[in-house]
Amino acid sequence: MRLVFEPPPDASDAGLQRAFAGEVAQPLGMEHRFAQAGRVKRVALMASREEHCLLDLLWRLRRGELEGEAALVISNHPDHERVGREFGIPCHHVPVPSGGNRAAEARALELLRDAGIELLVLARYMQVLSGEFLDQLAVPAINIHHSFLPAFAGPQPYERAWERGVKLIGATAHYVTEELDAGPIIEQETARVSHRDEPDDLARLGRDLERLVLARAVRAHLEDRVIADGSRTLVF
Repeated sequence: MRLVFEPPPDASDAGLQRAFAGEVAQPLGMEHRFAQAGRVKRVALMASREEHCLLDLLWRLRRGELEGEAALVISNHPDHERVGREFGIPCHHVPVPSGGNRAAEARALELLRDAGIELLVLARYMQVLSGEFLDQLAVPAINIHHSFLPAFAGPQPYERAWERGVKLIGATAHYVTEELDAGPIIEQETARVSHRDEPDDLARLGRDLERLVLARAVRAHLEDRVIADGSRTLVF
């Protein structure tokens, strides 16, 4: 259940939470969480070479379309340094050499902790994050996958969709878990394609879906409209 209410003017957040816990939650064995509507959360973004999702989110955050503040960008490629300059936020290059994922994750965690982030968004970050990283991150992470999950999880989904001759492609935004592309789904969208479309055409059409789906998912999370329920989500 999600309940939205306006507290009395003289009520304090701490007092409300104590009263609810003692008089409602504990007697009924409830798990609960309070969230202050409209509070701006600090958001970090990680991206690889593709920049369409990264730029779209930074633009929406700057315009105030999303209830968040862009804290920093981390990339495993040096391509996005100009993005940081243009948007006035720190942009860090953290390379991931072959066999060097542990050191890269440690450096990324250091940057994310120092920035005090409350949400991590993988805006086409094409590296698999370990369970240890996610545990130490200790805040939610949202990923965009360029297929209509659970179809074509993993790498090169557009190429595999073309080989299979699908008539629909899609994009999926989901919470990140240790299992690749298997976290609770927040938002999805599809587009029709035909036999005339080559893999590059699918990727071009898919980029529009990816931007839209990721923005919707991030907006829902920042507005505290998502409740995770095991492998599923409830999105209000």
